[in-house]
Amino acid sequence: MVPGKEVPLFADDDPRLSQLLEGIVRLASGDLQSRIEVSPARDELDAIIMGTNLLAEDLQIIYEELEQRVEDRTQLLHEAHREMQKMAMQDPLTGLANRSALLAALKSAQDHDAAGGQPVILLLDLDAFKSINDSLGHAAGDQVLTTVARRIRGAVRNTDVVARLGGDEFAIVMPATGADQAAVVGQRVLAALKEPIELPDRTIRCGASLGLSVGEPGRSPDDLLMEADVAMYASKAEGQNRLHVFEPGLLLVRRLRSQLLDDLRAAVKGDGLMLHYQPVIELDTGRIEGVEALVRWQHPTRGLIMPDEFIPIAEDAGLISELGLWVLTTAVHQLRRWVDDALVDSSFSVRINISATDLQSLQFIEDVRGVLRETAVRPEQVVLELTEAAIVRGNELDRYSLGGLRGLGVGIEIDDFGTGYSSISYLRRLPVDRVKVDRSLIEGLGTDPSQPALVAAVLQLVRACGLEAVWEGVETEVQAEQLRNLGCLSAQGYYFSKPVSPEQIPDLLARSSAEGMRT
Repeated sequence: MVPGKEVPLFADDDPRLSQLLEGIVRLASGDLQSRIEVSPARDELDAIIMGTNLLAEDLQIIYEELEQRVEDRTQLLHEAHREMQKMAMQDPLTGLANRSALLAALKSAQDHDAAGGQPVILLLDLDAFKSINDSLGHAAGDQVLTTVARRIRGAVRNTDVVARLGGDEFAIVMPATGADQAAVVGQRVLAALKEPIELPDRTIRCGASLGLSVGEPGRSPDDLLMEADVAMYASKAEGQNRLHVFEPGLLLVRRLRSQLLDDLRAAVKGDGLMLHYQPVIELDTGRIEGVEALVRWQHPTRGLIMPDEFIPIAEDAGLISELGLWVLTTAVHQLRRWVDDALVDSSFSVRINISATDLQSLQFIEDVRGVLRETAVRPEQVVLELTEAAIVRGNELDRYSLGGLRGLGVGIEIDDFGTGYSSISYLRRLPVDRVKVDRSLIEGLGTDPSQPALVAAVLQLVRACGLEAVWEGVETEVQAEQLRNLGCLSAQGYYFSKPVSPEQIPDLLARSSAEGMRT
């Protein structure tokens, strides 16, 4: 050894050096299974080779674990994607197909049914669901929808696709069917839905209206769905539990209805609506004790339209609350003008019809409060009328709203009393002041000898609940006189006066003061 000079650990011509270098290059290129052979020498170079092999093994293990994790994550992503696709095509409440899945199924049926027949779409809307949802609450409504979905699925063929499009609207795609066979299935669906539905605390019935459209060549899925919708509305117009097949002439009816709705929206926002007022008479004196506000629509081209025609349109379009607020505001402001003109005193009241939808909105209480504050009208001079059905079937929110309205001091009156409920125990529980007895209960007065006894019994029953009654539908002097003799206090009807414009009310008030309203 030469002093001061380092001695290399390995000879330059040691073949293991080239093997080590080649092995490192293979590892660097990704060949983690490559290994470098260890010599019998077991010297320092072999130690480096062994360390390189150990490093390769560690890298291979890490890589394999990473590959497994990537595979697992990829599998999870695929499953999540499949679940999202399923959710995107499925109604979450009923498990049926949704609108997207229905349109896809309809397009597929059109593409494949050219030789085997025409596809048919049935569109179904429940006839009474809105009142069920409003009065019994959304939990009961959801139970009804799931029951309906199950019954529809059980009434159709295995090859048919059943979908819930939203709300209480369902649809059925029937591949390779034709109108006649589809109508048979449709009638089977209607029969299944006519059966009673059992809820936890009551039994209800919920029929449906069906529209049918045949997939003619060249029609898009959206076109067929629209045509079935048009046919379904025609079915609703004919009555409950009907099936109507689409006809081209129905499109004109649809356009007219759509135009009428647009006109109604404009009328509510503009000045197309008006109120007429029908007097409520104190039978003993003939004095007008108040009026009922009744909305009318002066259409620019169709003339005067009565509420029976446009109120259902407003309800279907979700416009009823906006319309109701207009009536409330207009009627209470009119009362304020009559008071300011000294035409009426503080005992005079205006009766305003409100809908079950209003009770489902806490904003309605604030609307009433705001109108009272704005006009400074005494709260007891405003009487809100609700139908007997809306009050009897009311849920907790309805009762809360009624309590809130009574807290404002306004009166609450039950309209259409006696139109089908066998129990009136609710009269003791609800915050109401009066009932308006339906006209059907006095039709026989003056002609049917047994009718006075029925009227007397109803009056006694109402008073036993601590209330008073207004008798509507009085059309003859005999009816008015018999009601007066039976001790009834108030009445309303064409015998006294038809609904009149606000400008005619002063003359009626003057006449009632001078000679009574019994002439």
